[in-house]
Amino acid sequence: MKIRHYLVVLGVLMLTGCSQQQANAESRGGGGTIEAINHTKWAINHFSVDGQSGIDIIGPYQGGGGGCCYGVPAKWRPGMTVKIDWETGVGYSMDFPGYENWDKYLAWKKKMKAQNKQHSAVVPVPDYSGQETCGITVHFLPCDEVKVTTSCANYGHPEHPIKEPLKMPEPRVCPK
Repeated sequence: MKIRHYLVVLGVLMLTGCSQQQANAESRGGGGTIEAINHTKWAINHFSVDGQSGIDIIGPYQGGGGGCCYGVPAKWRPGMTVKIDWETGVGYSMDFPGYENWDKYLAWKKKMKAQNKQHSAVVPVPDYSGQETCGITVHFLPCDEVKVTTSCANYGHPEHPIKEPLKMPEPRVCPK
C-alpha cells in the first residue's frame, strides 16, 4: 500500500513539474515537447536541449522523442542558440551472445559501450517571428551536424522547414 502511495505521489510530482514548465513556456512563448529525427546510421542513445532531456534511444533513420517540456521565448532574437548534447552508439548487434554465459555477455556489453561517443553542439534557432511554435525538433545529421526547428509541422510535411532526407549517407570524410 505504501509503495502504491509513493508511486502516485511521484507521478503527480512529475506531471506537475512538466505542466508548470509548459505553463511557464506558454507565458514566454510556444511550449511543447522535445522531438528528434535521426538521419544517421547511428543510434541516438540519449540527448538533451539546453539540459532538458529528450526521450532516450532513437534508432538509425528514425524519429522519436516526446520529452517534456521545451518552451521558446515569446520573441525570437538574432543570435539565439540552443546547446544540444547527445550520445551515439550502435543501433543493434547481430552478435548478442544472450545472458546464459555472463562473461560473454559482459565482454559484448563492453564492446558495445566502447562504440558510444559523446557529442555537443551549439546551434542557431531559426527565426520563428510571427509563427506558432511547438517545442523543439532536433535533426541529427551525418558528420555530427545538428539542426533545430520550433515549427509545429511534422517532419515530412511540406511546411516543415528541414527538408533533408531521412536516410542520409555518411561521407567518407566529414568537413571540418
